[in-house]
Amino acid sequence: MIAILGADGYVGFPLCMHLVNKGFDVVGVDRFLRRQWVAEVGSHSAVPIVSMKERLKAMERHIGKSMCFEYGNLTDYDFVHYVLDKYKPDTIVHLGEQASAPFSMIDVKHAVLTQTNNLVGTLNIIYAIHNLIPHCHLVKLGSMGEYGTPNIDIPEGFLDIEYNGRKDTLPFPKHAFTDWYHWSKVYDSDNMIMACEIWGLRATDIMQGIVYGTRTVEMCDESLNTRFDFDSVFGTALNRFCAQSILNHNLTPYGAGGQRRPFIALADSIQCFLLAIENPAEKGDYRVFNQFDEVYSTIELARQVKAVADKLGFHTEIEHYPNPRVEDEHVQYYNPLHEKLYQLGFHPAHTLQQELEVMLKDLSKYRDRIMAKKDKVSPSIQWRS
Repeated sequence: MIAILGADGYVGFPLCMHLVNKGFDVVGVDRFLRRQWVAEVGSHSAVPIVSMKERLKAMERHIGKSMCFEYGNLTDYDFVHYVLDKYKPDTIVHLGEQASAPFSMIDVKHAVLTQTNNLVGTLNIIYAIHNLIPHCHLVKLGSMGEYGTPNIDIPEGFLDIEYNGRKDTLPFPKHAFTDWYHWSKVYDSDNMIMACEIWGLRATDIMQGIVYGTRTVEMCDESLNTRFDFDSVFGTALNRFCAQSILNHNLTPYGAGGQRRPFIALADSIQCFLLAIENPAEKGDYRVFNQFDEVYSTIELARQVKAVADKLGFHTEIEHYPNPRVEDEHVQYYNPLHEKLYQLGFHPAHTLQQELEVMLKDLSKYRDRIMAKKDKVSPSIQWRS
């Protein structure tokens, strides 16, 4: 049995479908907070998504099997205990966190909400595993953003160092892009390391790059679509550029556009999670996978989106926008390593250029939904406020 926490999310629901399609028994857990938070900032998914009840019916109809589902709050230990005791999963994939840097920077309320939701939820899961199912493998979604953009190579979690004539292997120092969300991920990682050391937890920390795409092979029905956020709070830069293209609006990279980030296609991300599940960590082992395929700067993304949009008949230009964030806009060196998943058999099957054409064609069907929220693409949250 595999438990997917955050089963209603952009990655969570496609992962659930893929695992069910592969023959796994799956229980999904969610409280639909992402839907509520996106509505709170005045936006909605460009791709309409149906209720979980309808999703489960569609999964049964098209895959021939569905999953169990539990609605509840991961910050409530009694609920987490109940789910883990009832299903006793062999693997837990924890995707159930507040995942927006801008949302965490709105004000003190949203900063506290982000860190409380993320840290308390993860601690509850760790304790419930320890108390109920100590054999269970925890696959936790971290972020490549935990590392920041240091001027040295970024290893997968740990660094061999020599200082004053002595050597050791230590967790790589984190500089989490100066937002409360990414720092919550850093604290999660540290808590997992401690649980592995004192309790023998089996844990895989997925430092995932930015995920893009509108579909996987299981999405054969509109009821099985996953969400696509494009607003300035929950939408990635790439998603915003795609939405702007559909409207023939100028693409608006923040600042100079030299910010460099790692990327991975949605279907390739699902492949990586399956590899982590099928190759669990050993007892007491805290391991880190840097999960991405390609690295691009923001201006490179804008140029690639423009090229594909022009090919498809959309008309857009690139217009640099004053940066609302505090970040390095001129990253000169960015070299994260990503070897472990390839050693397990990861073979990326999707390139950005291929996926951009699919994404723009898919999104064009929902142009009216994007147009209805076009004012939400421009940033309203300032890091220095």
